[in-house]
Amino acid sequence: MSTNFLSILANVEIPMLADIVWIFGLATVVILLFIRFKIPTIIGFLLTGALAGPFGFSLVNASQTVEVLSEIGVILLLFVIGLEFSLKSLLSIKKAVFIGGALQVILTILATYLFSSFLGFEWNVAVFIGFLFSLSSTAIVLKILQEEGQVGSISGRMTLAILIFQDIAIVPLMLLTPMLAGANDNVGWSLLWLGLKGIGVVIVTLISAKYLVPKLLYRIAASKNEELFLLSIIVICFAVAYLTSLLGLSLGLGAFLAGLIISESEYSHHATGKILPFREVFLSFFFVSIGMLFDVGFFIQHLLPIFGLTLVTILIKFLTASISVRLIGQSIRESLIVGLSIFQLGEFSLLLAKEGMRQELLDPVSYQYFLSITLLTMALTPFAMGKRVSIASRICNLPIPGTEKYSFNAKSRTEIPAVQSDLKDHLVIIGFGLNGHNLAKAAKTSKIPYAIIELNPATVRRELANGEPITFGDAANETVLQHVQINKARVAVIAISNADATKRIVSAIRHLTGNPYIIVRTRYVNEIEENLKLGADEVIPEEFETSIEIFTRVLGKYLIPRHHVEDFTEEVRSHNYAMFRKVPGASPSRIRVDLPDINLVGVLVEKDTGDYINRPIKETRIRQKLGVNIVAIKRDEKTIYEITGDIKLKLGDLVYVVGGQEAIEKFQTEVEVS
Repeated sequence: MSTNFLSILANVEIPMLADIVWIFGLATVVILLFIRFKIPTIIGFLLTGALAGPFGFSLVNASQTVEVLSEIGVILLLFVIGLEFSLKSLLSIKKAVFIGGALQVILTILATYLFSSFLGFEWNVAVFIGFLFSLSSTAIVLKILQEEGQVGSISGRMTLAILIFQDIAIVPLMLLTPMLAGANDNVGWSLLWLGLKGIGVVIVTLISAKYLVPKLLYRIAASKNEELFLLSIIVICFAVAYLTSLLGLSLGLGAFLAGLIISESEYSHHATGKILPFREVFLSFFFVSIGMLFDVGFFIQHLLPIFGLTLVTILIKFLTASISVRLIGQSIRESLIVGLSIFQLGEFSLLLAKEGMRQELLDPVSYQYFLSITLLTMALTPFAMGKRVSIASRICNLPIPGTEKYSFNAKSRTEIPAVQSDLKDHLVIIGFGLNGHNLAKAAKTSKIPYAIIELNPATVRRELANGEPITFGDAANETVLQHVQINKARVAVIAISNADATKRIVSAIRHLTGNPYIIVRTRYVNEIEENLKLGADEVIPEEFETSIEIFTRVLGKYLIPRHHVEDFTEEVRSHNYAMFRKVPGASPSRIRVDLPDINLVGVLVEKDTGDYINRPIKETRIRQKLGVNIVAIKRDEKTIYEITGDIKLKLGDLVYVVGGQEAIEKFQTEVEVS
């Protein structure tokens, strides 16, 4: 499969663009209509494939290329699931994976075999049909669980566990298929060799997750190059997937393991946000490619038997999955929810069916019946999963005889720890510099729950060792914000120095939720208005706060009563710096009353050469020549208050000067670009 992937990818030509335009253009129209009628978008993609495929309007010619792109979508889906799951949490449900998953596959094969034998199929064909029907759609189910935020719930984790086992089981099922067809391959030896290779992959995964990948990603993240970070994540994903395919395992399983490897580092949430856009694009090709297999003519001609077989399929898969989950100790309610989640046939069933066609275990008519049942069950999945909790609750409340002594809504006997955070009414600190650190210290002292987002990997590593609840990532990334439960936070404080990044973060938070009160620290007063328009509730310009501190000290030197200064600063802060935004009612006249002849101004040095730049202040004689006094200099996020004669003005300095209006204008002419 990997060789075909590379050869096809190498031969992709520009004419394929016509197919992409048809697919996305048609999908846009169909999904717009579906959204209006509240029909799941997955069904829209399936319909798009049916319309564009060979049994529809034959709009797409490069169907093999579409299949390759769809496989990339499945790989990225499983990779993201692995990122959101950890080895620790996977080990916590090993019983569900290996016992629950095995029970579901075996029981489904057995039940389907009995029903197929009743319909008159030979034993080997009946067993193969059981293989097909034992697998469910990882792509559809996990996408819905992710959209609902239910991957971390008990039923979600049980569902994921069974799907993981199914992805593993596809390999031995593929090896057993030739034997059912009468081939003489040594299947026993093949299965033993496959098991050894699987153990080797697990060992490599554990070593990589523990030692190799965290160190590699730390160095890459320290470079602060987002393109390099994204590239490294993609390389890890496809490299591990390719490795598992070389060993005879599925690409999807390798992608899931790659996600698990990265999930053990502090970079998993940032990586998830980077990959999600690519996953959505390629995954749409998967659903379209499935829809392209649908023969509408055959479906219409055999409508009643297809509906009947579909109902039998749903019943068998629902019962076998529910019984399997129940047998490993979960409550009936959770078992029913899982059963209502994985009753459909899956993408690996389609892969296995093609192998069955090659081995002549399926004839063309049986194959079309199988395709129709597969697409129908896939199409019904979003509706059933949307109602699965309410349906399970209704079944549990039925007056079934003999159940009076048992609580159907009892909690699971085997508790599975949830992975989602229980943060609520907390403080989110974005940026862990001096301000963020002091804020966290104050929150800890006041026993206020808080979470931190920081993009410096060294800071994250150090603070994690100190026990701080810190997450690596870009706070403009919605995945990172969701990880810290931004929608449940009471306050979010953005304490970073990058003005553009601050605006992106404010916008991202408000796109997700209107809940937290957003306080922003900016450098300059002129950044207030735009941040407020984007959704910030309060903006504190560091430039002005510094000027207040300097102004207080200056007035102290002029022996101005302290309460006059405090009244002025309180007035400014109480109006949220309204006077700088020209809001009616905020008048700066008190400054002129208190100090009619003093002007305190921050002037930005915009030149790198000049009579007063890059020379010691004592040599420039600024006070004597221009009539201004330098009271402070803000340089590289630090404010210098002790102004000595040896200090030099440099490009980028914010210089606070006191003097008359004319004198200040002369100084501005010397250091600013006119």
